[in-house]
Amino acid sequence: MNSRFIRTPLTIALATIATTTYANDIALTPVTVEADFRQTDVQQIPEAVTVVSSDDISASSAEHLEQVLSFAPNVNFSSGASRGRFYQIRGIGERSQFIDPVNPSVGLVIDGIDMTGLGGAAALFDVQQVEILRGPQGTRFGANALAGMINIRSNDPTKENEGYLSARAGNYDSYGLGGAVSGSLGENVQGRLAVQGFQSDGYMENQFLERDDNSKIDEVIARGKLAFQLSDDTDLGVTYLYADIDNGYDAFSLDNTRKTYSNEPGTDAQDTNAIALNLNSALSSAVQMETVLTGSWSDVEYSYDEDWAYGEYIWLDDDPIYTPDPCDVSQGPCLADFDGYSSFDQYLRDYDRQSADVRLLSGPDGRIFGDSTDWVAGIYAMKRNEDLTRNYTYLEAPFTSELESTALAAYGELSTDLSTNLRLISGLRVENWTNDYQDSDAIIGKTDETLVGGKITLEALLGLDHLGYLSLARGYKAGGINTDPDISEANREFDTEFNNTAEIGLKSVLLNNDLTTRIAAFYIQRKNQQVKSSYAVLDDNGQPVSFQDYLSNAAEGRNYGVELESSWDLTKRLNWELSYGYLITEFVDYSYQTDDGEVNKDGRAQAHAPQYSAASALTLALTDALSVRLGAEAKDAFYFSDSHDEQSKAYVLWNARVAYEKSDYSLALYGRNLTNRDYEVRGFGGFGNDPRDGYTTNRYVQYGEPLTYGVEGKLYF
Repeated sequence: MNSRFIRTPLTIALATIATTTYANDIALTPVTVEADFRQTDVQQIPEAVTVVSSDDISASSAEHLEQVLSFAPNVNFSSGASRGRFYQIRGIGERSQFIDPVNPSVGLVIDGIDMTGLGGAAALFDVQQVEILRGPQGTRFGANALAGMINIRSNDPTKENEGYLSARAGNYDSYGLGGAVSGSLGENVQGRLAVQGFQSDGYMENQFLERDDNSKIDEVIARGKLAFQLSDDTDLGVTYLYADIDNGYDAFSLDNTRKTYSNEPGTDAQDTNAIALNLNSALSSAVQMETVLTGSWSDVEYSYDEDWAYGEYIWLDDDPIYTPDPCDVSQGPCLADFDGYSSFDQYLRDYDRQSADVRLLSGPDGRIFGDSTDWVAGIYAMKRNEDLTRNYTYLEAPFTSELESTALAAYGELSTDLSTNLRLISGLRVENWTNDYQDSDAIIGKTDETLVGGKITLEALLGLDHLGYLSLARGYKAGGINTDPDISEANREFDTEFNNTAEIGLKSVLLNNDLTTRIAAFYIQRKNQQVKSSYAVLDDNGQPVSFQDYLSNAAEGRNYGVELESSWDLTKRLNWELSYGYLITEFVDYSYQTDDGEVNKDGRAQAHAPQYSAASALTLALTDALSVRLGAEAKDAFYFSDSHDEQSKAYVLWNARVAYEKSDYSLALYGRNLTNRDYEVRGFGGFGNDPRDGYTTNRYVQYGEPLTYGVEGKLYF
């Protein structure tokens, strides 16, 4: 009912390729992208898409989305929390959220539910696949997908009764336990329930509190799904998602090590309840209707010890020791002591989101213009409330704010066969977006915009083994109001950003179906580019007392590059997967004012945009049951921020897994970051936070996952 390319030569040719068998009689399994209007094989969809399958997730022993993003070229993430919660595609995307509401550049959808900005819930237990769509999704997703979209799909209910239990244990006192059960609940009803808990002490040690669980991971994810066949032509799906995230956050050290000295470690917590209703009905052989209704309710806490230490510093034998008392010579020779500031920052947010998406799609007998054109037409409505309470040491009273955003959109798409080998796809979306904002500092603002985006794609079947395409796309992200009451009036408002992208690509199946490749080249023009600017406001003693943190518009930005993905069966038992992205980004005519004068970023690369990113893996099946996988991922240095010039360091990580899999159970040993490389997933600069050197401007970083290893198993029934 959702197949694409109905009665077209492209369908017939690529379906023939997809069903051709290997020399060892193993059939090629199509990999379907479900984020498209019509379910489409990844080799048929004319745009850059990476699909991370459940097998890929298992092969990586991945628990969370951040651990599989390296599969996709030119995709990065920002931590600054217990997990990577913000994502960048082709150098575009947010890196954090503090006091201001965030207009997202990269959308996150889990089972049809918009979870953008709530990446803590992006656990991968019982997930069917992760789809990473690169480039503006102006027709399908609108304002939430200026740079692209990440779509997570969990496993659906099955008619046959099945299930499994899973368990894992590893270093850092890590362990997980979960299970899933699925099957028929009646003649026309199926259900699935999946629950998992995962805990770890985390990878930091707090020297002051003498704790090693200050950055703990404590997560519970539960999903329930029901599938109803209401009639031969109508299906109803119900999905419920529950996420209980209670992680610690104590990631930054004055010494840039994994040893912290905070007296008030922070929290990165999220409690989410969400539901989605999907109704698909064939109204006739000419028209199909799809309806998606969603609602989600999330309570989020993000807090941290801002000074990263406790008050007074004592040096004994050249090592920093922290004590609540002044320098105590009875503990040893005291070389120096300093009075530091002490502050704690806490952000409590309530998110309520509801959406409705109703679309009509042409069926086999509903094609128009002489039976040459498939069509889609739909309307979308969304309401989003975000309430914030900030508790901060230097505030006389808690800061509160309320934001209500609404969107109403109409969209459509035409797919026209120009010839037996050529197809033109054109899409358009018109969206009205409003924001109503007010806070306890008497800042009141309202925006009301009509935004237009879309895409034109020309695709061609270049022989039976190659699909080429050329596309022009326009995405958008709404403007808004900066909420800091101390911000200058020149920086109070920021404008809508537009993303104009040209992309050319080639998707091929080669070497008797042993080699599959996807190549794309793109050029992005960013108009009125929204950039996050932040600088420290210092007191008379040079200590940071607050931060000016706001969004502004660069005159323009340029992002361009190439992407390659391939999967090659070198032999019947040896597979090689490769992903490579090359990316150039720059600001054009961008400068802004601070208390110290003008800062000019013209020509500089954009933040969190490494010039190259790569991932590769070799999987060898030693027997039908025993396999070995060796993988590597690499990333070039990148700027941490648009407001300062501190950079990460380039790195290469090595991963390995040995698995033994039978029909009723599986066992595996895994190791990630085998060389225990310190690599950086978030960084700050442009201010000093260490009283030992008089608050000299410094570079501060958060490290990613160190060497982790463990054992995991599944029991199927």
